[in-house]
Amino acid sequence: MTDSNIRTYTSERTTEQEEESNRTDEREECPECGGRLISDAEHAETVCEDCGLVVEEDEIDRGPEWRAFDAAEKDQKSRVGAPTTNMMHDQGLSTNIGWQDKDAYGKSLSSRQRQKMQRLRTWNERFRTRDSKERNLKQALGEIDRMASALGLPENVRETASVIYRRALEEDLLPGRSIEGVATAALYAAARQAGTPRSLDEISAVSRVEKMELTRTYRYIIRELGLEVKPADPEHYVPRFVSDLDLSDETERMARELLESARKEGVHSGKSPVGLAAAGVYAAALLTNEKVTQNEVSDVANISEVTIRNRYKELLEASDTAAPA
Repeated sequence: MTDSNIRTYTSERTTEQEEESNRTDEREECPECGGRLISDAEHAETVCEDCGLVVEEDEIDRGPEWRAFDAAEKDQKSRVGAPTTNMMHDQGLSTNIGWQDKDAYGKSLSSRQRQKMQRLRTWNERFRTRDSKERNLKQALGEIDRMASALGLPENVRETASVIYRRALEEDLLPGRSIEGVATAALYAAARQAGTPRSLDEISAVSRVEKMELTRTYRYIIRELGLEVKPADPEHYVPRFVSDLDLSDETERMARELLESARKEGVHSGKSPVGLAAAGVYAAALLTNEKVTQNEVSDVANISEVTIRNRYKELLEASDTAAPA
């Protein structure tokens, strides 16, 4: 009895598939002349390409009601939500109530409506963070975004730092360490991985933790998460220093050549990459006859003038380029 039911169901399904296939074939072929059918989206009709017979009319257009003539206009008119991002604790999927007390037409809300909207914002914020873990994540990601903005780091570094912090939270690495410390260490590691490093002094200047705690937490996070972070390359600092000092492209090229020569001579070993980069920029400015003082370079790189004097002499000695008179 069971076998017959199965056979009956199978035969019924096969019959339905054949009927559907026949209907599809009929729609693809003109019933009058057997010509090919085409869809006319402008008039919402299906017509025969050969004889012009209207086979179907008043079709439903399931596309958008607006038209776009280029990619930029399409993105502007599209009403889908923003893409998900790791920079928000809920990945940007929750509702966000704006702070403007205005309606859809730009008119100000009444006093009672403003009070109502304020209560809705309060409850919305409470519901967005359901437990202590989400509150922790929200605070940390906000801290990462604040520090990245102060340091001028790009979007990809913020995303990477957010992923690193999420991994640290999932692997239970936070007990005994501050949220700000782990967030700062994640941002420092992300900046080095992306090739846009910032020095420990620059990071600690915008952070709420001491430099010692930052270095200790950074080493712990790197070790426990198994992150691959290459030693900082002095050449990665050169474009930023050159831009801040308003120097020429020729100076930047010369600084890179000096650092490359020093690398071949082994001068980089045991030296601070920030100090080498600053010294390279200063030496290159001297060679290209651009006016820049050691004090100006020191302020931009956040290192002492003594370091610049010592390093730039070593770079000139290691280089094949003649030192300035």
